[in-house]
Amino acid sequence: MIVDNTKIALAGNPNSGKTTVFNGLCGARERVGNWSGTTVERKEGILSHRGNRIKVVDLPGTYSLTAYSIDERIARDFLVSEKPDLVVTIIDASNLERNLYLVSQLMELGQNVLLDLNMMDVVKSSSMNIDVPRLSKVLGLEVVETVASKGRGIDKLKDSILTSLSQAPSPLRIDYGQSIEEAIERIVSILDDNRSQIGLPSRALALKYLEDDPDIIQRIKGFEPIIKME
Repeated sequence: MIVDNTKIALAGNPNSGKTTVFNGLCGARERVGNWSGTTVERKEGILSHRGNRIKVVDLPGTYSLTAYSIDERIARDFLVSEKPDLVVTIIDASNLERNLYLVSQLMELGQNVLLDLNMMDVVKSSSMNIDVPRLSKVLGLEVVETVASKGRGIDKLKDSILTSLSQAPSPLRIDYGQSIEEAIERIVSILDDNRSQIGLPSRALALKYLEDDPDIIQRIKGFEPIIKME
């Protein structure tokens, strides 16, 4: 049985059907408020399934975890500070490439990720075709197909959540090419030497620094001159 303090997050791009998935998982068992210090709605619910009770937090819709907007900052700060046991990433299956960017960022953070291909009815009614088993193998993630607006696949998603909670993830490592990798290594060595307590994996932190993420730059401001000198 999953203990009551288990917590999962729902993440996804705007208009991916995330709220519909949340309603399918939690039904009427929800609480609505605001994220601290903001007017952005915070929605929480309880997933009750096979004798388990799991807290579900619906993160603001976001295209990435680079904190240029309030929604992006809320989503990333929650992932870093509250460390959910699982991130269920809901993506619009008809816009696979655009939606997978957020998935790759979550994996680089070392998050435990379950992928929900939502709106599969749109895919199947078009000329598109998604090789789901191959996608699962390439990403190393469990992938579930849903049509949340019609309730299809929700029970399978619930089962997969229980299964995925017992898995131990390892951070995704993408090779960005020699020059960028050398810069990443220099920044990582500096952060490690100074024993930074930012809360992010050093490699993920270095990537965000190179992306000129304003929030990350502020967090490591004390090390910034050292990094620039290198």
